[in-house]
Formats: sequence, C-alpha cells, structure tokens
Amino acid sequence: MASTNLPFVAASPGRDDLHAFHSHDQGTVVGNSSSTACRICGDEIGRNENGEMFVACRQCGFPVCRPCYEYERREGNQTCPKCHARYKRHKGSPRVEGDEEDDVDYNDLEDEFQIKNTKEAHELHQSSPFTQSGNGDHHAPLWQPTRGAFSSIAGSIVSKDFEGEKEMYGNAEWEERVEKWKARQEKKGSSVHHDGKTGDDPVDADDYLIAEARQPMWRKVPVPSRLVNPYRIVIVLRLVILCFFFRFRILNPAKDAYALWLISIICEIWFALSWILDQFPKWFPINRETYLDRLTARYEQEGEPDRLAAVDVFVSTVDPSKEPPLITANTVLSILGVDYPVQKVSCYVSDDGASMLLFDTLSETAEFARRWVPFCKKFSIEPRAPEFYFSQKIDYLKDKVQPTFVKERRAMKREYEEFKVRINALVAKSQKAPEEGWVMQDGTPWPGNNTRDHPGMIQVHLGSEGARDIDGNELPRLVYVSREKRPGYQHHKKAGAMNALVRVSAVLTNSPFMLNLDCDHYINNSKAVREAMCFLMDPQLGKKLCYVQFPQRFDGIDLHDRYANRNIVFFDINMRGLDGIQGPVYVGTGCVFNRQALYGYEPPVSEKPPKMTCDCWPSWCCCCCCFTKSRRKTKAKAKSKKLGGLLGLFGRKKKKAISKFSRRREKFIQLEEIEEGLEGYEELEKSSLMSQKNFEKRFGQSPVFIASTLMEDGGIPAGTNPSSLIKEAIHVISCGYEEKTEWGKEIGWIYGSVTEDILTGFKMHCRGWKSVYCMPSRAAFKGSAPINLSDRLHQVLRWALGSVEIFLSRHCPLWYGYGGNLKWLERLAYINTIVYPFTSIPLLAYCTIPAVCLLTGKFIIPTLTSFASLWFIGLFLSIIATGVLELRWSKVSIQDWWRNEQFWVIGGVSAHLFAVFQGLLKVLGGVDTNFTVTAKASGDEDEFGELYLFKWTTLLIPPTTLIILNMVGVVAGVADAINNGYSSWGPLFGKLFFAFWVIVHLYPFLKGLMGRQNRTPTIVVLWSVLLASIFSLVWVRIDPFLPKQEGPILRQCGVEC
Repeated sequence: MASTNLPFVAASPGRDDLHAFHSHDQGTVVGNSSSTACRICGDEIGRNENGEMFVACRQCGFPVCRPCYEYERREGNQTCPKCHARYKRHKGSPRVEGDEEDDVDYNDLEDEFQIKNTKEAHELHQSSPFTQSGNGDHHAPLWQPTRGAFSSIAGSIVSKDFEGEKEMYGNAEWEERVEKWKARQEKKGSSVHHDGKTGDDPVDADDYLIAEARQPMWRKVPVPSRLVNPYRIVIVLRLVILCFFFRFRILNPAKDAYALWLISIICEIWFALSWILDQFPKWFPINRETYLDRLTARYEQEGEPDRLAAVDVFVSTVDPSKEPPLITANTVLSILGVDYPVQKVSCYVSDDGASMLLFDTLSETAEFARRWVPFCKKFSIEPRAPEFYFSQKIDYLKDKVQPTFVKERRAMKREYEEFKVRINALVAKSQKAPEEGWVMQDGTPWPGNNTRDHPGMIQVHLGSEGARDIDGNELPRLVYVSREKRPGYQHHKKAGAMNALVRVSAVLTNSPFMLNLDCDHYINNSKAVREAMCFLMDPQLGKKLCYVQFPQRFDGIDLHDRYANRNIVFFDINMRGLDGIQGPVYVGTGCVFNRQALYGYEPPVSEKPPKMTCDCWPSWCCCCCCFTKSRRKTKAKAKSKKLGGLLGLFGRKKKKAISKFSRRREKFIQLEEIEEGLEGYEELEKSSLMSQKNFEKRFGQSPVFIASTLMEDGGIPAGTNPSSLIKEAIHVISCGYEEKTEWGKEIGWIYGSVTEDILTGFKMHCRGWKSVYCMPSRAAFKGSAPINLSDRLHQVLRWALGSVEIFLSRHCPLWYGYGGNLKWLERLAYINTIVYPFTSIPLLAYCTIPAVCLLTGKFIIPTLTSFASLWFIGLFLSIIATGVLELRWSKVSIQDWWRNEQFWVIGGVSAHLFAVFQGLLKVLGGVDTNFTVTAKASGDEDEFGELYLFKWTTLLIPPTTLIILNMVGVVAGVADAINNGYSSWGPLFGKLFFAFWVIVHLYPFLKGLMGRQNRTPTIVVLWSVLLASIFSLVWVRIDPFLPKQEGPILRQCGVEC
C-alpha cells in the first residue's frame, strides 16, 4: 500500500463542537460596467488613432471594443447588436464583403496586420485578460461575473466561428506574408517596437498569442440548412398527413371488426403523440467545437502558475462480484493519468458495499500508478487504462519516435501483468470470507465486515506528502470513501452515495467542478477534462452551465450490435437536438458538473439592455406603442416573484452571505459567536447573519461544509489541519446527516427514482441552468454494456422503472416546474423520457392485432378507395423520408438506426411492459423492487461468449408469445386463402404485411433465443417452419396421391329403390 501521512479513519461521529471555515477574500472586485467598457467582452473600449474614444456604431453609439467590432464584421452579421445597423468600415479595419466601393482607400495590407503605435499597443496590453494590476494581482476572466448590460447577446459572438487570421493560411504561407510585411515596413522606416524603437518587431508572436487567448474557446456549429431544412419540411408534411390519415380512419370504421378497429385507432393515436414528443425536440440540432490551444493560451501561460480550475472525479461502485475490481482499477488509473495539472485532480472512489477487496485493490492501484502515470505522460499514451491500451489491435509504434519506447513498453506490460496477477489473487482470496471476518494488514478487524451496519470509512491513498511517482513528480489525490450504514436508515442507493461524495470532496478539496463516472467507464481521451473546461471556464457561458455531458461509447459489443447497446440514435441524434434548445439530459455518467448548480442555487441572471422607447406620447401617458410591452414586463415580474420563491430563496441568501463573509478575516467562527455578535451589527447585517442558520437546515450540521458552499471559486481555507478535515469528512457521510435537510430534495442527486440522473438534470434545467453536449473527435469515455439478451432487458427494465417512478411523483414534467425557466421543447423531451414505458401497452396490442386478423379473417381497415390509399402511401413515404433525412444530417448509419427500431419493439413488449406494472405496484401498492446492478464484463472470457448465453427470465414471455401468434397467424391466413381461392388473396396481403412487420422487428430476439452462432442460423429455422407449414397445407389441398374419379358424376336421385 502506498505510504501516506494521513491515517485510515473509520468513525460514527456524535459530537457537538462544530466549527465553520470562512475563506479570505479572493479575486478582484469587479465594479459595475461603465460607458468605457465593452458590452460584449467587458474589456476597455480604447481609443482610435486620433486619441478619441472608439465608436463602433455611428448610429446609436453602442459601446463595443475594437476586437469585437472586427470580429463581428469578419465572422458575424456585420451589424450593431443594439440598433442592427450595418457597421461602417473604420480606418485601420480590413475590408470585408459588402463594404461600399466609394469607401476611403486605406492600405489594406497594413490594416490586415493592424499596425499599432506605442500608445495603442499599451492600451491593448492593459485591456488584455492576462495583465497585472498595480499591486501585481493577476486578473483571470473566468471568475469575474459577466459584465455589461448587453451581456445577453454575447452568445451570438461566442457561438460563431472566431478563427484568427493565421488559421486562414498555412504556416509557410503565413511566415512568408509576415516577412514581406516586415520588409515593406523596413523600407518605410515605420516598424515600431513597444519601447518606441524602430526595426524588426520582436513581440509580434506575443501579440498574436494575446489575440489568440482573447478568442472564444468553443464555437457552435449549426447543422447546414441544406440538410436540416428539408428534414423540418418533411416533419411538418408528416404531421399534416397524419391529420388526414386519422380523419379517414375515424370516419371509416371497420363495421365487421369494430373492436379491433377501435383498439387500433387508440394505439395509432398514442403512437402519433409519442412521435411528436420524440421528434420536435430534435428541431434545432447543433454541433460544437472546442479549441484546446486557446484554453492553454488563456489559463496556462509560460512562467506563470496555471489557472485552470480544479476537478474532483467521482467513481461509484457497489458490488465487486458484479463489478470486477480490475475494471475499477483501470478506470482509476485512467483518471490518475489524465492530461491535466496533477494538483488540480482528485479521484474519489465510493465503495457502497464496504468491500475490503476494493480497498486492497485501490492500495495496489496506487502503487502501480507510480510507474504507469509517468509512462503515459512521457509517451502520450491513449487510452490511459492499461487493460484497454495493451489489448488494442493497432500499430502501437505509430507516431512514436523515442528510441526507448519499445523497451519501456515491454517492461510496463510485464509490470501490468504482474499487477493483474496480484488483483486476481485478491479476488480469489475474497471468494470465501473467514468466520471471524476480514482482518486488515495491521491486524485490526475490517470495519465493513457487516455491509449493512458499519461506520464511515475514508482512506487517502495518494495526494499527501511523499505520494510521488518513480520520477519524483506529484500524483493526483486518490481517496477511498465508504459512507456509514445503519439499520433503519434509508440510504437511497447510488444517489445517496453520490451525495456523500459531494460532501466529502467539498470538505477535503472543494473543487468547483466534478466529473461523475461509473466504475466501468474509463477515460478514453486524456484531454476530456480540458474539453469540458472550454465550456465551463468560458467567461460568459460558464457561469450559466450546470454540466457538460459527453456521449457514452462502449467496448466489447458485437459487430452488428444485435440489441442496440451502443444507443447511437439517442446519443448522436436526440442529444444533439436537445443541445440546440437548453441542453442535453444527464445520463448518469461521463458528465462534468458545476458544483454550485448541484447545491440548488440559481444561475446568474444577465442584466437586460435598456429598451428603446418612443417619443410619440408623454412619459406619463399609457397609450403609447410601448404600453403593451411594459405591461407584459410588469406581469412577468409579478409572476416571477410569485413562483420563484423557493428557487431563489437560497440564491439570494448566498449572495448576502458571500458579501458578509468576504469582509470577515477570521478562519474559524463558532456558531455561538454568530449569535453573540448580533448586537454590534445593523439590522441588515443581523438578517444576513441570521440567514446562515437556515443553511444548516438546508445543507446539514457541518459549518465546514457550509463554508465551502459559499466559495464559488472552490478551494479550502489556508492553514487548515488535514486531520481535522478528515474527521469532518467522516461526519458528513454519517447515515443521519441528511435528516431534516434538503439533500435529495433540492440539493445534489435527487431521490425518488432509480434513474436519479434524469431527475437531477431536470431539476437543474427547471431552475434555468443550461447544459452542453460535447462530442470530441476521440471519444472522451468508454465503458462496457451487457450484450446478453436477458441482462440487456433487465438494464432497460431498470431505466423504464425509473421513468415510471418519476411519472407518478411530484417531479413529473407534465405538471412540475411551470413558471420556471424550462423551455417548452426541453419540457417535451423530458415528458418523452418518462412516458415512453407506457407505449408498451398499445405496442403489445398493436403487435397482436395482425395475428388476430389472420386467424379470424377480419381486418381493421375497410376497403380502400384510390383516393384514400393516397393517405396510406403518403404516410408510409413520409416515415421513410423522415428517417433518411435524419440519418443524412446526423451521419448515423442505417444499420444503427434499424437496430434501434428493432430493439424499440423488443424492449417495448417486454421490459417496458413489466416496468409499468412494477412501477404501479411500487408507488401505489408499496411493493418495492430490488435494484439490480448490471454485471460488467471482466474481459477474461471469450470476446462475445456472453452474447450467446441463454438466461431464462419472465421478460422473454411476451415477445416469445407474439412471435408464435404471428407465425401461426401467417400459416392460418395462407391456408385460408388457398382454400377460398384467388378472391381471398387480395385482403390477405395487408394482414401479412403487418404480421411480417412484427416478425422482422423481433428477429434479433429470435437470434437470442437460438443461442450460439455454430448452431443452425435463426433465419433458416424461421423460414423452414413457415415454408414447411405452408407447403403442408398446399399439399393437403392438392391431394396429389389420391385417385381422381373420372366419368359421370353420380348424385342421389331421391327415389327409393
């Protein structure tokens, strides 16, 4: 085990001495924006060549700095954000398309390089985000609040392609242009240094870096209109055709099969509503690009300490028998080797099963990390999970130029194999627990021998003094956490474990951002955290983001993805559509959170720009054209005051508390001192200090944790004792800490559903937070998925059960959150996530109707006229066109789309159906269902051996029944047509079409029932049964071996002889 100065602590606290930590003043105080500040970026506007204030718009004089003006002309709409008048070209500005030909003919080449004199360069330096103030303090743009009354339109600047001029040319071409420009300036004698001397300009590169750092770190890339506009048109046409289709279906009932007709109409209407809920949130799909070099240029300047924000990484695990310790160890190793400053990374592993096996595994992992982490960083290894790196079937020598790489790689692979053997030995040892219980290496009993009754446990494996790698470099912090569990307490499963990690990390490190990963989701892209920081550390957008969600990608899935485990349609289509509205939903892993958003605070509200008023009537008159707008604004204010009470209560208290606590220099304040000191404060100060007692009701009885919630920039107070922090961390993970608080109700992961991820993200979006979907070219995270049919259905069952629980709770999107800041299309998406399990009932009925029609000879549709058939053809073609155009803009393969359609039917008639009834029993009848952990593959077995493993479960009964019914119906329908002659074949085709639609969608389910590939192919068995049955009926009908009677036909004459 790695050596550490911090002891292993296990305790169940029961004490009264509570201390509050209060931080010193940090950062700079940003004053209100003035007329000299740019209303877009917040920098000083500066002056022009004549020493006058730069005015971008000559119509309204809206304050915009020169860089923002140049960017808007080059990459934007070329209009003023206030009056929307077109920007005129100023002296020194390069020409853009649309400039008037009669404009003054300036020297375009000089304007392109923007020659500045000493005074202008000095002003540019003063306005740059990397300058120092007079007292030497560095001003970082990240933690300054968005300034300017017109900051709400800043997104239009940030979201556009803000490429520098250098990126328009290659390196050689750019250097050539610079050299020509310098030669031209030397001839003129006008090349000027910043110190006033002439000659070659040595600071051009620095100026370019400063300009590069000022540019946005990300941009929004809308889907091209040539791709998305036809898609939207077809959606509208499909909606119109649906209306006429239902008009025909309702006005033309099948009188001979009225019951079947009525059931089919109800099912089709439900399908149409489900399609609307799923389709319209995809109306505004977008892509996003990040610029990691700009993040580095802004926050990691050479010669200065990096100013990147710290990140706490959470890894959750429950049962080591279903979640192999080797997989968890690989996830931890990928986190420790991430490409991020080591002092800014902390990894917290939650062991909700109190397993000594995982504890010993982390000890071995910490020791192996001393060799693995420097190896990864030295040779830029990807991915940095050794199990998956060494198992890659690629050329590992590609792009490697160090001569020692092969030798060190072989040595590292050997050490990893030895590490695996040690882990396997621990697993083998844990198979049989001793009667007296497990004993630790120092001889003390393991505190978690009783997994349901044990104290809280915390062990810092890495991160303390002496925890360094073999090269002597510091390693990220690694902390083992197992929260206290006692009988009689509700522990809330994964959501409760995540909330315990939030509190522990706040006490020990208090990073402003948190990355949540499942134990089987390793970091596949070492720059994934930097990708998220491009959004979260954006000076304008970052303060409004609650989380950055990454798509889930998986290893170990069969080539054809039989059961749609990759879920490509959801992650590459639905989530990109939501990103264009208010942001993607939280999917439980691969998500970087803003800590302040999890604390239940509201996002900062941007100041609205002053609206233009008319002079048509006196100001006291209410009859002018502005009356309607002002009345609407007054109503909106009254509504927000009325409905935003609970959401904004603690947000306002927090702001007051920050202003008061920032004035107080004491590090430790007893709660009793707060009460005793009220006499010396004014009434306003008394109310502010008294409001801190409400924080205890909200966050719990931990002054240290409460103080951490008031530190928006994160960090812990200087001079704190690590031992006291460990004791406080033990206190915040006690099983009774959350009693009579708002944990799980308004704070942290929300309780009430096994799918706590959907509920948690929904609460944040209701408060007005936004989220971002980040899809880097190299997948950020990869995990494992159950490829076995039974395990896959149980996984889908758990997701659907959580949706049913949310539907039957007070947080249902159908009635919760109105009056807040949740956008309507975002609400439709959340409604779709909680009502989709109920589609299983009409889907099961609709899949049964074809078999019933074939067996009874009736049909749900009467005889069609030529005009009525157009609506059926139009609907069929619109469905195909919607799918084709959707695949066109999303670049999803048709195979992934078809697998998704097939599993929608398979899961709908099995797992979703059971989830509906289990949810009703749990919520209405109080019959609880156990949470089943999805088994993770250990990678030691056959690559796809689990795919063909048959495990019987009751979930297989409904789809198996449907297959048998439809197959029997096909046979019976064909036999009936053969017996009744050619006139009965026409109506048969419609029935056969629907029956084959069901069978084709259930085909992957049939393959799962058949077993391994070396057996008879499923399609052969299926068609053999169908053809054999049909041929048998035809054979009986023809009777080829029976003798045919020839001659006159004998009939009874009716005369008795």
